[in-house]
Amino acid sequence: MAEKKSVHNKVLAEGKNCWRIAPADRVAFLIDGASYFAAFLSAVERAQRSVLIVGWDFDSRIQLQHDEKPQDGAEQLLHFLKAVISRRKDLHIHILIWDFAVIYALDRELFPTIKLDWHVPRRLHFRFDGNNPVGVSHHQKIVVIDDAVAFVGGIDLSKSRWDTPEHRAKDPRRVDPLGRSYPPRHDVQLAVAGPAAAALGDLVRERWYRATGDRLKPPEEKDLDPWPPELSADMENVRIGIARTESAHEERQEIREVENLYCDAIAAARRYIYLENQYFTCEKIAEALASRLQEEDGPEVVMVLPRRCPGWLEESTMGALRARLVLRLRERDLHGRLRVCYPIVPDLGEEHIIVHAKLMVVDDTLVRVGSANLSNRSMGSDSECDLAIEAVGEARTEKAIATFRNQLLAEHLGVGADAVADRLSTGHSLIEVVEELGDSERTLVPLEVEDPERSEKILPASAVFDPERPVSPEELLEEFVPEKVRQSGKHGLLRLGLILLALLALSAAWRWTPLGEWLSVERITGWLDHLRGSPSAPLLILGGYIVGSLVLVPITLMILATAFAFGPLAGSAYSLLGCLLAAVITYAVGRILGRDKVRRLAGSRLDRVNRRLADHSLVTMLTVRLLPIAPYTVVNIVAGAFHIRFRDFVFGTILGMAPGILAITVFERQMEEAIRKPGAGSLSLLAAVVAAIAVTAVMVRRRLGDN
Repeated sequence: MAEKKSVHNKVLAEGKNCWRIAPADRVAFLIDGASYFAAFLSAVERAQRSVLIVGWDFDSRIQLQHDEKPQDGAEQLLHFLKAVISRRKDLHIHILIWDFAVIYALDRELFPTIKLDWHVPRRLHFRFDGNNPVGVSHHQKIVVIDDAVAFVGGIDLSKSRWDTPEHRAKDPRRVDPLGRSYPPRHDVQLAVAGPAAAALGDLVRERWYRATGDRLKPPEEKDLDPWPPELSADMENVRIGIARTESAHEERQEIREVENLYCDAIAAARRYIYLENQYFTCEKIAEALASRLQEEDGPEVVMVLPRRCPGWLEESTMGALRARLVLRLRERDLHGRLRVCYPIVPDLGEEHIIVHAKLMVVDDTLVRVGSANLSNRSMGSDSECDLAIEAVGEARTEKAIATFRNQLLAEHLGVGADAVADRLSTGHSLIEVVEELGDSERTLVPLEVEDPERSEKILPASAVFDPERPVSPEELLEEFVPEKVRQSGKHGLLRLGLILLALLALSAAWRWTPLGEWLSVERITGWLDHLRGSPSAPLLILGGYIVGSLVLVPITLMILATAFAFGPLAGSAYSLLGCLLAAVITYAVGRILGRDKVRRLAGSRLDRVNRRLADHSLVTMLTVRLLPIAPYTVVNIVAGAFHIRFRDFVFGTILGMAPGILAITVFERQMEEAIRKPGAGSLSLLAAVVAAIAVTAVMVRRRLGDN
């Protein structure tokens, strides 16, 4: 074992598995959200010129400190940023967040652009980034301060991220901005100082330029030091490799540095591979691990994953894909060197710790922390950023890497890091440490996975639910629409509309099941059941559509709930009238606000919507109703602000919404069955729904002609 440890080939290579390799004066591992939020607070408080924030999500309402007496202005993120920027006349804060899909609207802060762009100093700039292919997300989590300090990892500045290493089952401090408790959450962020932070600043500024068209200049001062004074460095004077994932888009080439680095690091491992991740669905990474497990003298592999995926649909898809890969690894573990497990703490009950970290430790020689999941999406579709540090024979760096891994294991096992280090130093293997330390209440438990054979029969391949590259409409068409329907839809635009409608149905089902008790289909339906016999039911339903559209409740959810409560005939009438009335009201809002204010509200998505609406009239309005290029309400407001002809807006809305409303209401009983009892029959019936939409859309298309 000792001989194997002394041999190590250099892994990091610019242009192959990382973008840049840059020096870092100091590095600190921030385990769990409480540590990161405290370091973020302290560093931003010391910012002089620039704070750059890139994220998958952002919530201005989150509480950053949970002490009894938080520092002034730190009770909420927005209050803190406003307080800091008011004290620093030369400070600019730029926040760039993924222009998220509408299926996440109810999980996120509503209208953050209004709050952050209209009610704060002008030196705080908030924008959405929609510069990506359809179905692809910006998943990086990066903060850069004065180009001198940067944070990278798995933690967004958003709700439900804060937790401590104790991960207590019932922690009264662990609540979201609405006061609702959430389960324990484990995550990791990396803090770096020096030229590596400046390189990350370059990365973020390029993202900002792509999203907004504005070039940001780096700070001119080179002696700024916002490193939190209370944060002890775990490493000093090391080199940081920055690995990215970016899908090909417009003139940009595909970047797969994250995937390459995973494969190269796995190939270089000699004793241990330690992984923590939210997902495990990447075929290529699984194959790389399986090959090492088959070697007679290969490394041990310890994987820490969550017990299950959140929500019904995610567990049925990503969970099933994970089960398949875990079983494959166990079958090819010829020498007993694999352990796949999940952490538990006392009194969890039916809840589980959300393992959200994305990290890897190879031997005592390489560590990586970032945003990339062990999923196909993170390897080639979504934008990602990971940081990697390689010891390259330096004993002090090897010791720091080993200490970090031991701290992670100690946290999960409920023991001290010294206990883990002592076991390893006396010849115990990593697996022996996992199996012998800990107790029955706080430990790592082997992950039990069900045979995914049934799920594999009824689900499309992983390329649909976890694509390694952006999925074309034709590929989706092959998965979801029968061949006869594919052949009949010869027009590319029509096919794309059908596929996106199919995905919209699946996306809606995703959100309905785990949405939460306060906005479930059952609860909405219950409310509507009470209204059926009321003379005021029509007015209340129509009012509900208006209010729902103003707060970005997905229109599909409202249509389906109406169909559940009132049946096909009345439900169709209520839904179509409600959609039309809501569209007219939000169109009027756009006219009142005007172009400039709406441009600030809609952000990067505005250009795509406006391009769709500007060229033609009725047919174009019909197109944007069939193609969900933006949330329903955003399309309405933009149409009003840019003075789309009202007649075309109304008739385009009616013709564009009618096919979907008709399909949902006619098949509402079958849709309910598909949502509640997923199976081969119910999913096949979803394809039938798509086919019905296709027939209706073809008729509409022929009626309108090819203009």
